Amino acid sequence: MDGDTGKGQEQQDRDEGQDWAATRAWVEKQLGAGERIEAVERLRGGWTSSMRRLRVAGPGGNGRDLVLRSFAKPFYVRHAPAMLAREADILTMLGPTGVPAAEFHALDASGEHCDHPSLLMTLLPGSVRLGEDGADRRAGLLARQLVRIHQVQVPEGGRPRAYQAWASPDHVRLPADTDRPEVWRRAVDVIRRDPPGHQGCFLHRDFHPGNVLFTNDADATRISGVVDWVETSWGPADLDVAHCCTALALLHGPEAGMRFADRYTAAGGRLSQDPAAHLYWRMLDALAFAPDAEKVGVPWRELGRTDLTGAVLARRLEVYLLALLHRYG
Repeated sequence: MDGDTGKGQEQQDRDEGQDWAATRAWVEKQLGAGERIEAVERLRGGWTSSMRRLRVAGPGGNGRDLVLRSFAKPFYVRHAPAMLAREADILTMLGPTGVPAAEFHALDASGEHCDHPSLLMTLLPGSVRLGEDGADRRAGLLARQLVRIHQVQVPEGGRPRAYQAWASPDHVRLPADTDRPEVWRRAVDVIRRDPPGHQGCFLHRDFHPGNVLFTNDADATRISGVVDWVETSWGPADLDVAHCCTALALLHGPEAGMRFADRYTAAGGRLSQDPAAHLYWRMLDALAFAPDAEKVGVPWRELGRTDLTGAVLARRLEVYLLALLHRYG
């Protein structure tokens, strides 16, 4: 962790990079009287944004931790005003619901004051856990948490935007070296149809193990936080379930991805009773990761899953597609 102790302010700003001085100044204006940033730590595992943990010192030795999310990549900077404003609204709405989300603190959605568009929020306890040890237990907790998210009652007039598809049949990138091209052709054909009719609900839209924090209480694992609400949408529960299914298939193997939907319904969740409709949502999500799931592979490897090479992820994705076709096709 980079702290102020033993370093001048200018040196710490250099340590944090050139894209920090104005942002730090803005953050400190959002703090209470007598508070200051004492230490900064970059958090690993993000794909779309830069995340910093800020240790804030206060009067009388009191302190607290905040998290700063900043969009620096050009694509996300362009979309930051809508995405960060959406997350700020959702965090505020979730406060009384019991869903373990951060508390919104401050927003500079367009980067007017910061070096990059940024959102300041409270730090949630716990950590991301992607290892094989305890994966089955965590999957059950994920299923129950997702059911509770889908049960969130949205205030009148506060419904989030309609979901957006992250794959289309004409833009799916197929692996060049597959021995089973027919699996991919059949998978793409599934999403050529119009989207099935569905009953909408409140969706996280990017719910997967990398966006969930876990802690241990008295030797029992529990979920302590759900993060990354910038894609929150309104749509079919099947789509949120599909996204977590795909992630589990890539992290722990296709069987783990196939079991998650059953865990979700066992926890009280409701999915489409039409196998063809459910298959559509599962394929729509899975094909967004083609051909090699590198968009999740990179941050997952940063978090310790160095075994998840592009080749491993591509193979798991293909086997998962085949399993979906066998069960629902």
